[in-house]
This record gives sequence, C-alpha cells and structure tokens, in this order.
Amino acid sequence: MRLRTHARLPVLGLLLALTAGCAGDGAQREAGDAVTEADAALLAGLLQRNHTAGGADFVVTAPYGREAVLTLTGEVDFRAGTGRAQAVTSTGGTEEVRTVFFTREELWIGDVPGADAAGAPYLSRPVDVDGERPPLVDVLVTVLLGLAAEDADDPDAFLDAGYSWQGRRSIDGRPTELFGLPGGRAVAVSSTDDVLVQFATPVPAGPGEDDLEVTTTLAEHGRRSLDLPDGKRTAPLAEHPELAAALGL
Repeated sequence: MRLRTHARLPVLGLLLALTAGCAGDGAQREAGDAVTEADAALLAGLLQRNHTAGGADFVVTAPYGREAVLTLTGEVDFRAGTGRAQAVTSTGGTEEVRTVFFTREELWIGDVPGADAAGAPYLSRPVDVDGERPPLVDVLVTVLLGLAAEDADDPDAFLDAGYSWQGRRSIDGRPTELFGLPGGRAVAVSSTDDVLVQFATPVPAGPGEDDLEVTTTLAEHGRRSLDLPDGKRTAPLAEHPELAAALGL
C-alpha cells in the first residue's frame, strides 16, 4: 500500500498507542516487528478496497499554529474523486464554519461572509498544492482523495522494505491493526473487514516550520453519489478578489 497521497507531500511519523499481540500462527508479536506475508497482502490491497467500496464518511484533522485546528467532516466518493465536507476552523475557543465541495482539481467554498455580492452561494477556485505554503484545506483534500486506487500493489514490495506491525488499537469502537510505513506514516486497518480506518501523515507547514500532523479517519465504507455545485450556484473567486480574505480557510 504505497498510499499515493501527493508526490509533493513529504511524510513524518505520528505517535500511536501500541500493544503486543499474536500472529495468525500463534507466535507472539511485538510492536515494530516486520510485516508478515499476510500483512503485506493486506496492505497491498488497502487502497483498492477503498475504490471498490466506492466511498466513505470521513473526518480529517490538522492542528496548526499554537492552538488552531482545521477539521473536515463529510463524505467522499473515491471512484469519482469528489467530496463534500463541513470545514471547521477552531482557534482559541472560536469556530469558523464553511461548506466545502471538492475534486482533485477544484474547490467550492460556501457560507462565506459577503458572498451574496458575488451573486452565488459558492466561490470556486483551483486546488493548489504546488506552492511553498499551499492552503491547508487543499492539502487535506489531496491527502484524502489519494486514499484509493483502481489496482492493488505488489505484496512483495512490502516485505523487507521498512513496513512494520505496530500493535492493536480500538478507534471509535472499531478494533484495528496498526502498521508503520516508511517515512513514519501510520495506518490502522479494521480487524473485522480489512478496510482502512485511519491514516496518519505529516504535511509541510512551510519553510522553517515544523510539519503538520494530519489524521484521516474513515467509516461507513460504501457507494456515494455527490452532486457538486453547478455554474448557477458558483462564482469564480478570481472574479471576486475582494472576498478572498473572507474564505477563512
């Protein structure tokens, strides 16, 4: 499971609670043990299983600054590469809420103060993760949409390649197996249906700053059908630069 997030998003580790356990043959396993052939097969098909399922509910969180957190809560259609979410920016006890729709290329933002002047409830702009300091919401949706693939990876690529079993953990009441990935990334896989439950990765915050830790949690895997805002409900942000500061993301 190569986790094809974005080639320009480097990675750092995220500490997870670890426990020891037993392998399928009854042998004791310790956190940090290299993955087995069974583990490799599990990881190799992880992103493909997301694509096969079709979509999922999600929560993506990214703390940044001294006390701010950006949280996206919504649903994603992995097959179509689309999603919608409530984006909440929490800072020092205050919250700023926006409605967001997205694809890999485009972002629509609603509930923007003053947007009535644009004659449409949503402002749209291209997704941009190429800059030195890309907008955090763009980075989060790029990470999320990278968690699916039409084809499985080669299981052999996970053996003797820095992938490790890291224990077991309950996430939102769901038992999972934890795995460490090269570069310090981490995944939690459902112990009951082998789907991706959680993915943790760092993203760059900008020159001279510590990386941000991004955690994506998936639930209720299954088909999704999402309608994006049409042209009648959308105004390009480029035509209304006076509203850029009000986006809040």
